[in-house]
Amino acid sequence: MATTKVKGTSKKIKELKGIKPEKITAEQLEKVQTLINDINRSQVELGQMETKKHAILHHVSSLQEAIGIVRDEFEKDYGTSDVNIQDGIINYPADVEANS
Repeated sequence: MATTKVKGTSKKIKELKGIKPEKITAEQLEKVQTLINDINRSQVELGQMETKKHAILHHVSSLQEAIGIVRDEFEKDYGTSDVNIQDGIINYPADVEANS
């Protein structure tokens, strides 16, 4: 009597005998390692972006404080802080005359 090998037969026999595999395949291991490494790299990159964002937000805050100081100077010097930043023209309120 001739026997023929059927693909996956040993796997089926192991299943019937209750033998469980001890490891995943090399391809599966490589795939999951690649995915985890990509996740880790992405998280590091996000952390770097958040750090830059934090620094930029602090910089913007300090610039806004500087603008506040300049506005206070304009109020003190001209009675208004309404200035056209394109040409420097002071926009006085209707009830205030310009001091020439």
